Amino acid sequence: MKQIAFVFLAATTCGLSAAQSSVTLYGVADVALSKTTGLATQMVSSATQNNGTSRWGLRGMEDLGGGLKAGFNFESQVGLQDGATSAALFARAANMSLSGGFGTVKAGRSLTPSWFGTMAWELTGSANYAVVNSQFGYGGLNSRHNAEVSYTSPNWSGFSLTVGHLFAGNNANVAKNDFNLIYRSGPLAASLVYNKIDNKGKNLSLGAAYNFGSFKLAGSLQDATGANMGKGFTLGGTLPLGNLSLTLDVARDTQKKDTDTLLEAKYALSKRTSFYGVLLHNGAGKAAKSVNSTVIGIRHNF
Repeated sequence: MKQIAFVFLAATTCGLSAAQSSVTLYGVADVALSKTTGLATQMVSSATQNNGTSRWGLRGMEDLGGGLKAGFNFESQVGLQDGATSAALFARAANMSLSGGFGTVKAGRSLTPSWFGTMAWELTGSANYAVVNSQFGYGGLNSRHNAEVSYTSPNWSGFSLTVGHLFAGNNANVAKNDFNLIYRSGPLAASLVYNKIDNKGKNLSLGAAYNFGSFKLAGSLQDATGANMGKGFTLGGTLPLGNLSLTLDVARDTQKKDTDTLLEAKYALSKRTSFYGVLLHNGAGKAAKSVNSTVIGIRHNF
């Protein structure tokens, strides 16, 4: 806790005495009540049943001139039940970047190119309960890499790409490469995700979403063989009704005969705060019993 207090004090000092550094304090507070098969009703925060992980972070940017900028991002998880943080203070993000007309180069712990590629079309906005994650991960990977160096290109007529590399010396002598190609134009967003762990296979996914105005459809094909997660697809849609939106999303592992399903209702109280209710079904194929969850929660972004 002393570490957290020190960082907050440092951020406040930067904001008062060195505004030109553009340091921003941000975060998410998310708490919900969840009833899951085999468990008593419980309060959850930063859990699988939440819309988002409760967290706080610092990001900053310095203009170096000539279109060149240096930046950083530190982000920490926090549980609203007891105020506990993760064992590593900045386990969610600890990186710095250099950006300009050439694109962005980033180094440190950060979200993966596969995660960014998946988010181009995923319907819930990377909710913790998203079925693409529970079934296939993000292109067969977790959402973050340690010690990753990545390059993100500028936008070229709607196209952009990110290439990431994790050095073998930082990953038990096994290198990892990660790649996305994203296209965004008007109502259409699509992405190709590819990653490979040396001598351990590869993962591939292709997804797209199209916003028809009155509703939005999204789907993907998944081949997460390298992560031993199987092959399959996702298919879903979102229906906006004023401040209320309804989302139905399904992820099917065609090898394990396993289907994960979610029905989400989200009501925006403001641009930063929303209520949500979710019905989740996590199938287990023939291996075990399915798990169902009913969740009611509230999320606030700051």
